[in-house]
Amino acid sequence: MDFANKLINKMTDSFFNEDMWLSAGQGLLKIIGILILASILIKVGNVIIGKIFMLRTKSPLRISERRENTLVKLLDNVLTYLVYFIALLMILETLSFDVKALLAGAGIVGLAVGFGAQNLVRDIITGFFIIFEDQFSVGDMIRVGQFEGTVEEIGLRTTKIKSWTGEINILPNGNITEVTNFSINNSVAFVDVSIAYEGDIPKAEKVIEDLLLELPDKYEEMVAPPELLGVQNLGPSEVVLRVVSEVLPMKHFHISRVLRKEIKMRLDEHGIEIPYPRMVMYSRNEESRQKERMTE
Repeated sequence: MDFANKLINKMTDSFFNEDMWLSAGQGLLKIIGILILASILIKVGNVIIGKIFMLRTKSPLRISERRENTLVKLLDNVLTYLVYFIALLMILETLSFDVKALLAGAGIVGLAVGFGAQNLVRDIITGFFIIFEDQFSVGDMIRVGQFEGTVEEIGLRTTKIKSWTGEINILPNGNITEVTNFSINNSVAFVDVSIAYEGDIPKAEKVIEDLLLELPDKYEEMVAPPELLGVQNLGPSEVVLRVVSEVLPMKHFHISRVLRKEIKMRLDEHGIEIPYPRMVMYSRNEESRQKERMTE
């Protein structure tokens, strides 16, 4: 009973110890201050990084916009990891942990953990070579396996790809072995135009060619005037003409729609009709009646 009473008294004295609560309050305020300072440093650092790359746009020695966006995202990530790591060490020191001993132990533990973190190391190394070799950059349209979309972010470990329907696909860099980049070279838009067999094909070709010469001045996405290749196919009820146009990267969908609209409107102006499906009705009873009349 005496031991229990002494323990209770000691706990009671500790609970009402003003120095302990004052020290705990100071530690809590210090931790909150560290977190607030870390957030401020990250925001200020991101602004400074953005300003630096904005100034580079006015410099004669500048890199491509794609690569700039990628490096900005990467530096933002590195700054965030570094600041939060330092903040964690400061918080541990505030909680009276021996940070130097932890760092020394981390080196030993790191060797053991490294054998189990091969995928993490592979992701980081692959991410480095993706950026170093400029395989793709932020804003590029790429296809990786079954995923296709716009690159939103390239980190040290993962890459984020946004599909055209809005989903964000997060891929470990180590899993990216084959990439198709649609944003490096110019694209090609092609449109098939159907003309009825009864139509004047040479006239239709001349009308389309005259129109194609006017379009580059109207649509700056076109790198060169579109070209009419000629008859592409002979369909059941139409002659198919093919038009191709070299355009800026990933603008072929837009230009294809534009070409269809412009060509249709110009053909209507010249009275050239687009063919429509036709159906011939055959009546067997009517044929029998005609034979009967001929026999009579």
